[in-house]
Amino acid sequence: MVALGSDVAQISHSPAKSVVAMHDKRTRVGERARAVLASPERCALFIDIDGTLLGVAPTPDAVSVPAGLVALLEGVVRGLGGAAAVLTGRRIADADRLFSPLELIASGVHGTELRCARGAAIATLAPPIPAEVVQAMNNIAHLAAGILVEQKGCGVAVHYRNAPLARRALESELAAIIAASSYDLVLREGRKVLEAVPRGYSKGTALLQIATQPLFKGRRPVMIGDDVGDESAFLAAERLGGLGLRVAGEHFTAEAADFDGVAEVRAWLEALADKLATTNAAATA
Repeated sequence: MVALGSDVAQISHSPAKSVVAMHDKRTRVGERARAVLASPERCALFIDIDGTLLGVAPTPDAVSVPAGLVALLEGVVRGLGGAAAVLTGRRIADADRLFSPLELIASGVHGTELRCARGAAIATLAPPIPAEVVQAMNNIAHLAAGILVEQKGCGVAVHYRNAPLARRALESELAAIIAASSYDLVLREGRKVLEAVPRGYSKGTALLQIATQPLFKGRRPVMIGDDVGDESAFLAAERLGGLGLRVAGEHFTAEAADFDGVAEVRAWLEALADKLATTNAAATA
């Protein structure tokens, strides 16, 4: 299982000094996001959906796409010359539904689905989870009212946002199912969700694959995400000379994050789109 990590430095000073230290850190890391805006032309954007572009909802189908977001994303994609992609735990078809008519370069189900060009077919990189494993995971929904089991083809997600006290029991049951299966699965932690996915796939592996595509080559990858599942993509971006920008929420504290929340991410994207439009217009004048 992927263990929860933390990028928050431990502060062991007096309370007053701790407040100052946390404020200083928030200012420092926030400047990383602003620094990208200073010269974004050679960047490639990779971004998560839930908790980053969209607010987290009680169930996956209950998310709301605000007016203007699709047009904003289109502007960012255009400004970056197409070098923008979403990396999500959702299926790519689900992302397409959310952002219709926009179809982005994308990775879905933690790297097991991939679309490397807009309008291209979705490639499934791993075999589907065996039916008997899916059935066993469906059966654990009885542990508590409010548990939602979501089948994703190459993965199965068990959401417990509406049954938070069931988390330990769910983890134990899912670990037992995975251990009993001959299919090589790992259990990934998310925001009030546990997901079984094939070993060897992650948002990090997806970023590395997409970064080899012509539109992305030679660009500095910038990954934005809010959850433990995004950390592999942060590492991949850093490996390629880029960086990961963190969104505060249930995983990253405000002191460790570059953005306070979804609204701040959208405001940053608006500034990015404006900067790119201005820069590109000047270059062609």
